[in-house]
Amino acid sequence: MCLTIALVINLQKPFAQNSKSMTEVANAVDQLRKAMVDADTVTLDKLTLSELSYGHSSGKVQTKKEFISDLATGASDFVSIDLTEQTIKIEGNTAIVRHILSGASNDKGKGPGTVKLGILLVWVKNKTQWQLLARQAVKIP
Repeated sequence: MCLTIALVINLQKPFAQNSKSMTEVANAVDQLRKAMVDADTVTLDKLTLSELSYGHSSGKVQTKKEFISDLATGASDFVSIDLTEQTIKIEGNTAIVRHILSGASNDKGKGPGTVKLGILLVWVKNKTQWQLLARQAVKIP
């Protein structure tokens, strides 16, 4: 009888950890969304790994420094970002997040615009924090 109870407890533990990780990743994604709209370079720096590969729907790929710099200077300026249809899959210390990003922008030299993109994010748990390793966007109708 004690063995059965121990097995049940052990089977439930990974689920609880996974549920916690799912919440942590979802929170990190929301922090990233907010930091991009606010051009919050401190938060962007904390949420991204130094090896960041940030892919745009145009095919342009940026480093962490380029990504943060574009937001800080207004070269890339999100007025609003809404995320829908989000899915999160976690394997070990890696999470794959997909969602639809709809937003309003006001990029320097381009003026007001709107975007609707399919986004793939790859997050890695670094000690106690999830950090973005890679992002790729594709245009969707």
